[in-house]
Amino acid sequence: MKKSSLLLSFLILFQSCFSYKTVDYNSIPIEKKQKVEVKGVGGTNIKGTLVSKNEQILTVDTNGQLQKIPVSEIYEVKVRKFSILKTAVRFAAAYGALVVIALSVGDLN
Repeated sequence: MKKSSLLLSFLILFQSCFSYKTVDYNSIPIEKKQKVEVKGVGGTNIKGTLVSKNEQILTVDTNGQLQKIPVSEIYEVKVRKFSILKTAVRFAAAYGALVVIALSVGDLN
């Protein structure tokens, strides 16, 4: 039980260490397996992995399906970034919570 709760806390901790940063379409870095979120003019949101881009079309892989999005229909593009600050703060908070729990359990015995 103790190991599973510790594992669950680490999974929750590292789940949200990523954030999306808005970038200009022309400055989107084409990296291997770059995660992107595309907001369309009509209010559609598409999350996936960037496959390719050119001056007319952005191609995104969403769950194995390629979606070609015309640049004229793109309102905003966000690129996923790993946040060291978020990771450090969440790790410190989780560690502090574990220390408080350990101390309170120790007082009960």
